[in-house]
This record gives sequence, structure tokens and C-alpha cells, in this order.
Amino acid sequence: MISALTHAARLARAGYVFAREGVFGVVDPSLVPPPGQLALRLARLIERPGAKSGPRLSRALTRLGPAYLKLGQFLATRPDVVGVAMAHDLESLQDRLPPFSQQEAEAVIAASLERPVAQVFVSLSEPVAAASIAQVHRGETDTEGVRKRVAVKVLRPNVAARFNRDLGDFFFVAEKAEIYSSEARRLRLVEIINTMSRSVAMEMDLRLEAAAASEMAENTKNDPDFRVPQVDWDRTTHNVLTMEWIDGIPLNDHARLAEANVDVAELGRKVIQSFLRHALRDGFFHADMHPGNLFLDPSGRLVAVDFGIMGRLAPKERRFLAEILLGFITRNYRRVAEVHFEAGYVPAHHSVENFAQAIRAIGEPIHNRIAEDISMAKLLTLLLEVTGLFDMRTRPELILLQKTMVVVEGVARSFDPKLDIWKVADPVVREWIERNLGPVGKIETALSGAGELSHLLSGLPAIAARSVAVLNQLEVMTRDGLVLAPETIAAIGRSERNRTRGRTIALWIIAATFIGVLLTLQ
Repeated sequence: MISALTHAARLARAGYVFAREGVFGVVDPSLVPPPGQLALRLARLIERPGAKSGPRLSRALTRLGPAYLKLGQFLATRPDVVGVAMAHDLESLQDRLPPFSQQEAEAVIAASLERPVAQVFVSLSEPVAAASIAQVHRGETDTEGVRKRVAVKVLRPNVAARFNRDLGDFFFVAEKAEIYSSEARRLRLVEIINTMSRSVAMEMDLRLEAAAASEMAENTKNDPDFRVPQVDWDRTTHNVLTMEWIDGIPLNDHARLAEANVDVAELGRKVIQSFLRHALRDGFFHADMHPGNLFLDPSGRLVAVDFGIMGRLAPKERRFLAEILLGFITRNYRRVAEVHFEAGYVPAHHSVENFAQAIRAIGEPIHNRIAEDISMAKLLTLLLEVTGLFDMRTRPELILLQKTMVVVEGVARSFDPKLDIWKVADPVVREWIERNLGPVGKIETALSGAGELSHLLSGLPAIAARSVAVLNQLEVMTRDGLVLAPETIAAIGRSERNRTRGRTIALWIIAATFIGVLLTLQ
């Protein structure tokens, strides 16, 4: 009870901030039950002057602090939950907060690395960027006389306690919503908050971000157009991440790119192909590829930073993505529908033919437009909307993929508005399909299956031995009877007495209730 009141008090404060920032003004009253319409009118009374201009929800979430800011960023990747318009509003949400002091940052570094800052870094600048979870400083190291410039990311002090408190409020709302709303259960709100909770937990352990960067560096070590900064593991802990400093041009600085005579059309191609290669080939992609996280180094390679949000695709999801893209390119809508059923995404009681018809409604308009007007990201968005009509449950990994593709496509087309996304993507998609679904891929799949079967067969003797042992025990029990220890018999007796007592009390309660009803009727 006390916990519920605490949650309610904190949520009431959040509701007040939403009302002050005019968030409830964008809600259509006709979609709200009568009691809710009255609440909306009351909320509009405390709306502050000037709240109607600008992104209202983004302002409110920023005022409410780091956890709400992160919730907004997370919901921007879930148009299936908040709607396309709201997701678009949240995309502009900037994860920027005032930095904490240099003294606090140095205290965190010294405590985490168990050495004074002066022994770890030759120099450490004031913060150059600050977000909801951490801030970044420019530093310099000296290892055996070799000096290197580094980026030092430092976790905000006490940020975990603040996040855990607010996440508790989010869970409270999601659990109550799923009790009373079938739509909330369909959207799996509790699972959404769970996913966000896991994502935030990983972001707040900077060793995991370092591991993600290291894994992506290993995956892309032979890529000619992409690379990852090197991690300094000796200066990386739970609260501190030290990486190579990148001197490249950020992709959001179009003026510097123009001054450097960069071929921006070629740069757009690199962005699209790198992302698709990571998603399809590696099944591991950077899920926050906005221009501020991408740099162009002096050798012409893309360099990504900030590996706090990463996406993974299992082989099934990679095959699903490749086949539906190829299916739309070739207008094979039935095959696109079949892939959904084969993956188990759409329940079997639905008709493949009806689903193929719905997909045709998405695909045919594509073939009436020129290639530069076709958005691959929008196609996936429409596809995910249609699948909701066929009871396809939310697939968080596909939603994250789709939203990342929206950002990547936007970055690429900011350099070349006439970029043919399909032409650029085609060699990467076809290469993956030929490699994994062609003759070589089928042989490798068969060999992999043979290996798994061999592993299973090698375990059969142990399984048989355990089965014989169980049969022998059953034979002894059948011959001699089941023998129970005295303590077990006593525990059973106590349990039975408690059960009998409970039944008796329940019967008396029922009888008293029944008598009361009879007296009322007389």
C-alpha cells in the first residue's frame, strides 16, 4: 500500500509537469472516456503560457530528468506503441543535460581506477559533452613514453539509484495498464519497460559499452569503409570508459565536409551499406547512428562512437529481413507472406493469401515511383503496421532495426536527396542471400545440422545410463513400497491439518454469507 502511494505521488508530479508543458493539449478528447475528458480539461487550466509552441513532450521529459529522457528516446523507437506522430516528435529529443562538476568527475575516475587522476592521465579537460547517463572529457595518456589523446566517458554520480526509482514507477504503470487494458497486454507494456530496463542497465556499466565496441571492431576489422575506436582497457571500469580520441569530421558538420571536398554522395552510400552489412552479415549493429555519432576520418573511413545502444539479429531475423527486402524488389508478395509464417511471426490460423494481399497493398505503390522516392525504412514501417492486423506480436529487435534504418536513411539522403536506397542496398542484400541461402549456404546449414545431430548422438549413452538408473529405482519402489522419513510424514500431517482448518473456516464464511443474504431478502 505504501509503495503504491509512493508511486502515485511521484507519478502525480510527472502528470503536473506534463500538464504545465501542454502535453495533454495534443490528446484528442473524443478518444478518451468521459471521466478522462474532464481530467484533460482540468489539466489544460494549469498549462503555462507559451506551452503550445515547440515539442511539448520532449520539453516535459527533459524537465523530469534522466530516466524520463531515456524513456522518451526509447519510445521514439516504438511507433507501434506511441504512434507515428508522437515517435516523430520524440526523435528530436536531445539527450543533453548540464554537466556535473570537474571535481565530481575526477572523484569518480580516482575511485574507479583506484589511483589519483594525475597518475592515470597526463591531462583531463573540462567536459566536452554531457548526456543523461554520462559525460565525456578529452584526455591524454602516457604509456612508456608514448602519448595518446583519448576520450574519457564518466558515469554520472548516483545515476543508478535515480534510474531504479523512476523505473519502478514505469513498471507500476505498465502492470496496472495490463491488468485493465487488452491493448496494453497486446503491446506488452511490461516487456517494453523490461527491455528498456535491461538496455539502461547495460548503458550504466561502461565495461559493457567497451565490450560492444570491441566486438564491433572485431567484426569490421576488414571493412574498407568503416572502423571503430580502440578501447583502452587499462583505463576502463564500470564507471569509466577510455577510448581513442577521434579527430575526424562529424557527419552533422556539412560545412567542414564541403571544405574538405568530400564526395557526399559516396559518403551516403558508405553509411547505408555499412549499416546493412553489420545487420545482415554480423547480426550486430549500432542502433544510434545519428550524425553526431558518426565521423569521417582523414583516410575516408566512417568511424562510429557511443556504443551504449546496440541491436542484435539472430540468423532467423537476418534471413527474414533479407527475404522480405528481396521479395519487395522482385514483387514476390506471396513469398514475403510465407516468410512471416515460416518465422512464426504471424499465427498459423491466418490465411497466407490474405496476408499476401495486404502486403501487395504496400508493395505495389513502390513500383509506381522512381527509386529515389522509395524509402526502405518507410516500407518496413508500413509492413510492421499491417502485421498488427494479423496478430503479429511486437518484435522489439525488428522495431529497433526499422528505427535505426530511418535514421541511417535520413543521414544518407541528407548528403544526396536523390540517393537510390535500393540500388545502394542491392549488392549487400544479394551478397548475403547468395552466401547464406544459395548452394554454399545450404551445404553449410546441412553440415551444421549434421554436427548438432552428432553431438546429440554422442550424448545418447549417458542418457541411456541415467534412464536405466531411474528404472532400477522405480523397480525398488514398486517391490518394497515407498518409504518416507518420519520428518516427511510429520510435515504432511501438519500440512493436512492446516488445509482442513482452512477449509473449515472457508465453509463457515460461506455459510455466514449465505445466511446474511437470506436475511436481507426477507
